[in-house]
Amino acid sequence: VLQSSSSLKASYEDWLLTYGLSISPFHIRWQTAVFNRHFYNWGRWKPRFLYLWFSIGMVFGIVAMFGSVILLGKTLMQTLTQMLTEAPKAQNDRMLQVVVSILSSGLYLRVVPGVNLPVSQLTYFFSAILISGVIHEVGHGVAAIREQVRFNGFGIFIFIVYPGAFVDLFTTHLQLISPVQQLRIFCAGVWHNFVLGVASFIILLLLPAILFPFYYTGVGALVTEVAEDSPANGPRGLFVGDLVTNLQDCPVYSVEDWNSCLEDISEKSQVGYCLSAATLQQLSFPARVYRRLDGTVECCSNNSLTDICFSYSTNLDSHLYACLPARKVIEASKVCRTNVDCQKDSVPSFCVTPSLENQTRLIRVKHPPHIDMLYVGHPMHLQYTVSLSSFVPRQNFLNIDLPVVIETFCKYLISLSGALAVINAVPCFALDGQWILNSFLEATLSSLIVEKQNRELVGFLILLAGSALLAANVALGLWMVTAR
Repeated sequence: VLQSSSSLKASYEDWLLTYGLSISPFHIRWQTAVFNRHFYNWGRWKPRFLYLWFSIGMVFGIVAMFGSVILLGKTLMQTLTQMLTEAPKAQNDRMLQVVVSILSSGLYLRVVPGVNLPVSQLTYFFSAILISGVIHEVGHGVAAIREQVRFNGFGIFIFIVYPGAFVDLFTTHLQLISPVQQLRIFCAGVWHNFVLGVASFIILLLLPAILFPFYYTGVGALVTEVAEDSPANGPRGLFVGDLVTNLQDCPVYSVEDWNSCLEDISEKSQVGYCLSAATLQQLSFPARVYRRLDGTVECCSNNSLTDICFSYSTNLDSHLYACLPARKVIEASKVCRTNVDCQKDSVPSFCVTPSLENQTRLIRVKHPPHIDMLYVGHPMHLQYTVSLSSFVPRQNFLNIDLPVVIETFCKYLISLSGALAVINAVPCFALDGQWILNSFLEATLSSLIVEKQNRELVGFLILLAGSALLAANVALGLWMVTAR
């Protein structure tokens, strides 16, 4: 509208030029020369070190170019195999699974905000993309100044909703330097993304040591959030600040233990509890026994919030059922699998097992000094609706969410910086891989293929194949996301 107006067009374009802005459909870009002095200072700092640094980056970039093709090819085959042989699996909104998916495929375009990425994670997602993009372009800019290429400016853009960065280099200078010098510049971006990912990984590994003066670990999983619809919500449930130490007979020292214990409980059959014959007779009361649709047996009233149907066996009868108050059965009882596990005591005892629907478990959650929480449901539902941290504050004024924020952000940096490195290394039109490939062919094939046109033809065919490979991965990745 502004450009079509004869009275406003000139002032609008002057305003854009003054502030270094460029606006087009789905795309806004800002460029400035404010940071040029910083870039020149960085590019002239310790020339020998920078030469070695970007030479290592050149080798890494060439290896990454070939490696990205292998990775995308493998990912494409896995996606096709999954499409042809099995139905798409249920979506998992947990952040860590999203991160693993990004890292394994190298395609952050497969992550659609609000579809398979929780809204609560958007700040981490976009911040990590922006930082990864800035570090990537800083690598190009510093390497270009190191190779005596004029640096015009640095900028940031937003394409649809995805942020990014860019550097403006003097093209004529870039074309005059040798192919090896060009390689150092073109490979610097993916090299810096790799270094950023490694640095984030090291921080993640050393986080317990870094935060040791303020937080301690190895004592349990600290509850940081309980979703409103969580089955752990309630007067005898979990609260923010509770420290979970056990799930059934599985000890919990960290969030990883919490997850592995829940997975183990989900995969194995329901455990039972040792109950003496006298107590069993005292607690049980007559109830109608009937079979559920999935074949399991129920013997308690559906309205009961405290009683659960338990099954047990004796020498005479293999399947007996009793409706018992769950908390009285479980408290002060040891876990068992069969009656043999309960025969250590002189008092006759039975191993009574909750008779629940398939995939449903009765889980005893210990979070001292509070009374144990008894959870009945699918273990994964408990896992998805309760957020925990392995870091326990040494002082009450310390924020319990800070370690989780640092940990989560490091994971996003590792994944998205790695994804950016993989994508840009692919020999594909309009990506760094295009210029890396062209410079690599000029540096290696000039003596074998004398004619420049023939070398360009080889490069064009490789770029065409790489572009098709990347496009196929993106298309199938988006299809998998939307189909689920």
